Amino acid sequence: MSVTNPAFSASSILENFAQVRGQIETACVKAGRDPSSVILTAVSKTQSLEALSAALATGQRVFGENRVQEAYQHWAHQRDGLELRLIGPLQTNKALEAVKLFDVIETLDREKLAKALAEAIAKSGQNIRVLVQVNTGAEPQKAGVLPADADAMIALARDTYGLMVEGVMCIPPADEDPVPHFRALKTIADRNGVSVVSMGMSGDFEAAIACGATHVRVGSALFGQRNR
Repeated sequence: MSVTNPAFSASSILENFAQVRGQIETACVKAGRDPSSVILTAVSKTQSLEALSAALATGQRVFGENRVQEAYQHWAHQRDGLELRLIGPLQTNKALEAVKLFDVIETLDREKLAKALAEAIAKSGQNIRVLVQVNTGAEPQKAGVLPADADAMIALARDTYGLMVEGVMCIPPADEDPVPHFRALKTIADRNGVSVVSMGMSGDFEAAIACGATHVRVGSALFGQRNR
């Protein structure tokens, strides 16, 4: 696990959360939206337990994790009252562990994983919600279905595997204007009748809100840059 920035302090995290929440509210007002319509997902991957305790002290209860095992280390001992969202890629052999810990898997991107999740849900008796990850930039190194395949993936997950598909997620290319990608994802969500649109990170969540994001995934703006 990476080490939290040496400049870390509980007071700085408190200030960061207040600032980001204020920015979310301002962005919503500018977009003519109710601020309660946007949920802040605090990206807690690689953070120390000290940093997570500081985040919890601000009242934050929705967290995003990239890896199943690290998420267990962070949250297994303090799971109650939290919403945990897996925002990193999921291997099929980790599906059962993921279903037992997470409330939402945001990275469904292939039929094999949809089948594994359906089997894990049946075995565990714990239902979860899923988002279909869309590779809006068609980047070969990045997970997610291509935009042209998103409708079919949503239908397959719903109709063939009985998954509770509540929305879509994307990570736009780092070197491009994210707005066209955000708009494309919102169009896919609207076309398929799903309500959750997870998009926008520390550097662009205000633009994502203007384009209709319901969930923004923010890490460094809350916790500071990480030492790797």
